[in-house]
Amino acid sequence: MNSSSKAIDCLLPITLDDGIKLSATVAREIGEELAGTYCFAEPYPHIVIDNFLPNDFAEKILANFPVHPLDSDVMHEGHYAGHHKRQIFPNDCNEFVRRAFDFFNSAPFLQFLEGITTISGIIPDPYFAGGGFHETSRGGQLGIHADFRVNEQLHLNRRLNVLIYLNKDWDEEYGGQLEIWDRSMKNKVNSVSPIFNRCVIFNTDADSYHGHPDPLTTPDHIKRRSIALYYYTASKKVYEELPTHSTMYAARPSDGPEIRKQVFAFNAQNYKKDWVPPVVLHPKLLLPPFIYRHIKLALNYLKGKR
Repeated sequence: MNSSSKAIDCLLPITLDDGIKLSATVAREIGEELAGTYCFAEPYPHIVIDNFLPNDFAEKILANFPVHPLDSDVMHEGHYAGHHKRQIFPNDCNEFVRRAFDFFNSAPFLQFLEGITTISGIIPDPYFAGGGFHETSRGGQLGIHADFRVNEQLHLNRRLNVLIYLNKDWDEEYGGQLEIWDRSMKNKVNSVSPIFNRCVIFNTDADSYHGHPDPLTTPDHIKRRSIALYYYTASKKVYEELPTHSTMYAARPSDGPEIRKQVFAFNAQNYKKDWVPPVVLHPKLLLPPFIYRHIKLALNYLKGKR
């Protein structure tokens, strides 16, 4: 399969004149324009985007890629489970790299991801567990796998991978193509070359199988380099564990009757959620779920047509 046949060109209009900036509104719109391509891709939601970052931004990231080992580097020598692979933590890199990764965790970039995936409430990982810069050397590989789905440090559900490749003049004979396999592990659906400024985004479901399983045949001085970013959502079960109060106010001993009256009114609104039956606060509960879903979809459709 021609790896470029499923790639599209889409530039994020990031500016570097005053830090690293992107309009959240524009980012959302760009994401939503690509949502159909992403969500209906087979064998699982994914997209391959070429010329993803402004060229000067991508060039500067590559120029600041840490060539020499850092004390916090993690080396993977597990053969099929990851071999000759170096993981570099952004927070231990120079200021430009730290700012670049801050951008990838920022609200505008999250708006782009929410737009393209239709997943609400996307959360970045400030610790970059498993992520950051990746660098694989000659003979290195990463077997076909489906990623871990729970961040046990943050207690979050992993939902997305974003990979941005940083390899100039990549020769197809080097290998290192990202293979995307179907959910039954019977057919390779796509093979994506890790060329410079190419981005791959995909859902991390239980059977989102991918990897670059064949050992690299690069010359010793050429490495396979990428940015790896992972994104999460929180569980709605938190509502079962904690009351959904908003801010709770308290009056000081010296506060007068007017302040105390306001505090009582504010807090009464919160306690109402505990005391009043849910069906009174949320009339939608009176409707059968399938009817409510159809009404909600229709309203969202009409809202989008305005």
